[in-house]
Amino acid sequence: MIRLALSEIASIVEGELLGDDVLVTGSVETDSRLVSAGSLFIAKPGEVTDGHEFVAAAKHAGAVAAIVERRVDSPLPQILVGDAVVALGKLAEAVVAKLHAAGRLKVIGITGSNGKTSTKNMLRAVLSKVGNTVAPIESYNNEVGAPISMLLADEQTDYLVAELGAGGPGSIEYLTRMCNPDVAVELKVGLAHVGEFGGIESTFAIKSELVRHAAGAHFVFNADDEYVRRMADFAAGEIAWFGLDDSAAVRAENIKIALAGTSFDLLIDGHKLQNVTLQILGEHQVMNALATISVAKVLGLDIPVAVSALEAMPLAERWRMQVLEGPHGSIVINDAYNASPDSMRAALQTLATIGRQGHRTIAVMGEMAELGEFSAEQHDYIGRTAVRLNIDQVIVVGKGAKLIHMGASQEGSWDGESKYFDSISEAVEHLRGLLGSGDVVLVKSSKSAELRFLGDALAEVES
Repeated sequence: MIRLALSEIASIVEGELLGDDVLVTGSVETDSRLVSAGSLFIAKPGEVTDGHEFVAAAKHAGAVAAIVERRVDSPLPQILVGDAVVALGKLAEAVVAKLHAAGRLKVIGITGSNGKTSTKNMLRAVLSKVGNTVAPIESYNNEVGAPISMLLADEQTDYLVAELGAGGPGSIEYLTRMCNPDVAVELKVGLAHVGEFGGIESTFAIKSELVRHAAGAHFVFNADDEYVRRMADFAAGEIAWFGLDDSAAVRAENIKIALAGTSFDLLIDGHKLQNVTLQILGEHQVMNALATISVAKVLGLDIPVAVSALEAMPLAERWRMQVLEGPHGSIVINDAYNASPDSMRAALQTLATIGRQGHRTIAVMGEMAELGEFSAEQHDYIGRTAVRLNIDQVIVVGKGAKLIHMGASQEGSWDGESKYFDSISEAVEHLRGLLGSGDVVLVKSSKSAELRFLGDALAEVES
């Protein structure tokens, strides 16, 4: 973060300064374990622990001040506020605005039901080639993680990539106003969180908050998504379209998927760059790459440099289409960091394509969370989809996913096409006895189902 006096921070967050007016020179943290010399610690109450209990630990780790909701008995200078998370957001908004005003910083805001984190990582790889770039770790995209990431920017930052996650109506508007993006990226409106938000139209309304409130932004839109296309009706700035549709200015054709990676021909403004080859698996990752290239084009960057950076990426992120060596010469694709009906279907389609290249295919699937009233229908649908795609063996793990097994069993042509296990340990034991040389096993579930650890166990890597 930029250097700020504690009195200035108190003014920004509308809080009461308690103690000395020190200079904050380090990072802003909500986790005392991440505090270093010069840090500002945010004592945020949580569901399990209360940050106020860790003010002493933060001071010991090097924090020079804390933002608190109640006075803590500590020599550490404090700013007393009504809501620490709101104060964090106000601080991030002020710092980004200050950097924006200096004229150097460009902010890229990304939202979408799927692909945000992969696209964020692709953008970091590309933008880091041409300037100082800040992007979130993991999926720091909510009202706490997003501002923490934004506050990593300083006077030397050229590009700030902000991942904007949806937490309900108004959530993306809140983050959009916080970072005021120069480029706003809409990837997809899908079924992730559909149960929580109340339907696809509600999801559309929330995702479109980025477009409605990104004043003066240049927009990067997915031409293949009907809901994103609707956002053009209220986009105030220029739109750059990407996708597979012929109308897209940045598009891909001749997509080929293999275990070694994903290749495609890139068409951009009428020019063709043949055989762009990603080390990352999946047609959906081609869409993320197209979004990234579109941002590079909007920013006026050299496209061959951007493509080269994408081709050099070994993976999008851990547990996202991560290819590992499994037991007995098998191959594990660990894609169990998150799951929705859309991403589950895309991963199964990739597995099916690989299967047509002479590999036996096994899909290990767990629960897709936050689907609400749509949960039963969508889990049944995914089970049937796996069978229709001719996946050789379906393995379903956990009670929350049992309808995947039931759907696959009803759709299947022979008994045993799908097997169900209550626990990860049972499934791992079965798979170790099942897998052989050349077999490809996809592991896919929402994070809460924890199947990413099943994938790691099969590959014998530390979780």
